[in-house]
Amino acid sequence: MGRQHWKKIWVGSAGNMVEWFDWFVYASFATYFAGAFFPSGNPTAQLMNTAGIFAVGFFMRPVGGWLLGRVGDRKGRKAALTLTVTLMSASAILIAVAPTYAVAGYGGAFVLLVARLLQGLSVGGEYAASATYLTEASDPRRRGFASSFQYVSMTAGQIAGLGLLIVLQRTMSDSALHSYGWRIPFVVGALGAAVIFYLRRSMLETEVYEEDDSHAEERGTLRALWAHRREAFLVIALTMGGTVAYYTYTTYLTKYLSNSAGLSKQTATLVSFTALIVFACLQPLAGALSDRIGRRPLLITFAVGSTLLTVPVMTLLRHVDGYWPALGLALLALVVVTGYTSINACVKAELFPTGVRALGVALPYALANALFGGTAEYIALWFKKAGTESGFYWYVAGCAAVSLVVYVTMRETKDLDLSRARAGREAGAGSGESTLTPAS
Repeated sequence: MGRQHWKKIWVGSAGNMVEWFDWFVYASFATYFAGAFFPSGNPTAQLMNTAGIFAVGFFMRPVGGWLLGRVGDRKGRKAALTLTVTLMSASAILIAVAPTYAVAGYGGAFVLLVARLLQGLSVGGEYAASATYLTEASDPRRRGFASSFQYVSMTAGQIAGLGLLIVLQRTMSDSALHSYGWRIPFVVGALGAAVIFYLRRSMLETEVYEEDDSHAEERGTLRALWAHRREAFLVIALTMGGTVAYYTYTTYLTKYLSNSAGLSKQTATLVSFTALIVFACLQPLAGALSDRIGRRPLLITFAVGSTLLTVPVMTLLRHVDGYWPALGLALLALVVVTGYTSINACVKAELFPTGVRALGVALPYALANALFGGTAEYIALWFKKAGTESGFYWYVAGCAAVSLVVYVTMRETKDLDLSRARAGREAGAGSGESTLTPAS
């Protein structure tokens, strides 16, 4: 890839990393601030309250997907990416200064809720804008490799959050972390978002978007998306299994290891931190592989592995007694999940023509995440509170099985030419004929 391609990927990825740092530190630090916003009592109940607010942020993602997807298709990918990071910075500041239950009663929880709603708006547009930007900005022969950096940057954001947590755990007392230390990552996130805002103001627009000749009044509209409803439903279905598995082994894993397996918070955090570093390194390798053999083989491998391995892996994780066995099982799960995470961004972007690509990725993906990704942690805790924690393992495996059916029947998208993609309602579905042109 040329220098300009790498520059676009760098700016898009750096911003994505900060966005997801802010998004994930909520989950990473939840065990420390759960008691700050709700009455004292059952720790699992407090976690369920914070997980509920975590899930509410996901339900704002479809709104953000619609609004910011529309901005991305009508005003450009750059405009959408700049707006998303502005919203994220504002939400991080709100959480950093939110009053506790002791000071303002449920007023602090309300501020937390508002901040999470803003985060939902931001991330609802960020995923699609960055997926579209990275896919369009890359060499057509290396779209899988280039777009894999979306999950590299997403995971890097989470690694940074966990790394900061590890540092704070080793430099602050447990009482200090529960008292005020949990606010530090949100201050860091707000500052990082301000830096990315500056970088994104000078970023280059993609040539694919600039050369698009579709009618301006049709860009980014729900009417235009309805013409590609089959692809939109395909995005929901192919996201279902992947997003549940991803959030299970990333955001929920630390709490699962400490709350269910009985590992210390420090050990559980270190397991997640190490596993995610390896996971991030795997993304470009799998993305490059998809450029050679296609997207479907990787997606199918993920779905088969997740369907068959989730129950035994989660069962064994519940009974681990140390760092190394927990790390080994976490890595096994994340290697399987890589088949989805490394390429799902480009697969979704490849399904739609330029004039509706950002909205086409954003809205159905956000809906799928609201229904499955955002609720994964809450459902896991609900099963645990009900005394049937293993039910959640079967739920994750079942979602993967549903997506497997989609992966087996969908069309391959690797060789589609984005620059000549026009209205074609069969692009990614079963037996229909696609009007998207193979790349030369």
